[in-house]
Amino acid sequence: MARRLILLRHGQTDYNATGRMQGQMDTHLSDLGRQQAQRTAGELSRWDIRRVVTSDLSRAAETAGLIAAPHGLTPVLDERLRETHLGAWQARSHEEIDAAHPGQRAMWRHNPHWAPPGGETRLEVAARARSLVDELMHSFPEWEGGTVVCVAHGGTIAGLTCSLLGLPTDNYSSFSGLGNTSWAQLTARPRFHYDHSTVDNSGDRPADPALDTTPVATFSESTIDDAQWHLDAWNASALGIPFAPAQPGSEGVGVTYTRTSIEGLQ
Repeated sequence: MARRLILLRHGQTDYNATGRMQGQMDTHLSDLGRQQAQRTAGELSRWDIRRVVTSDLSRAAETAGLIAAPHGLTPVLDERLRETHLGAWQARSHEEIDAAHPGQRAMWRHNPHWAPPGGETRLEVAARARSLVDELMHSFPEWEGGTVVCVAHGGTIAGLTCSLLGLPTDNYSSFSGLGNTSWAQLTARPRFHYDHSTVDNSGDRPADPALDTTPVATFSESTIDDAQWHLDAWNASALGIPFAPAQPGSEGVGVTYTRTSIEGLQ
């Protein structure tokens, strides 16, 4: 049985709309951000969502409250889902940072080992968020066959997705920016293992056609730490949300997304 994970970015804030870096500042949703969250809540209301966990920052927690309400759930706050701490960059515009420190934002995007002055690396962010997902895999067996939603932030979601997929650190910049109230969708299944000695390497075909290759159907304590995560969708979104207009150099802001085939993703 599979476990579905939705990593949902919060709705728009005024900082998003004006291209300023928020990091762990406790900003709030704009009017448009609340509209985005409400529309997304309506779209996800028919999904089998069994738990909603959220960053404790207000913009994420407010989004999570709207997502959880149709399911009769109360969001669980967890600071491990906070956005990257951006240190000296917080509250500054992209233009201000680029003028004072040319090339540093590009370094931050492409090198997950590099941190803004006084801030966190992408690897540190991915590790703290991953610890939450690993914990839920053990502590929430009701997840089996259903969906957990984590409401977080663009940088956190990108790093966590890379960690879950086991991508090399050189590939941590592979994902494009995530739009406000867009989400990444992943599915965890027990990992299939086979004996490599039974494979004909010349053609990568089983040497013994009678070999039992039936995968394990459900998670157990012996398999849960070795879950295989699959990426089903990136930048999925509800139909018709008016995303902010494009701003050059913005991180995860300014792209108009269309609805993916939700029916095909469930």
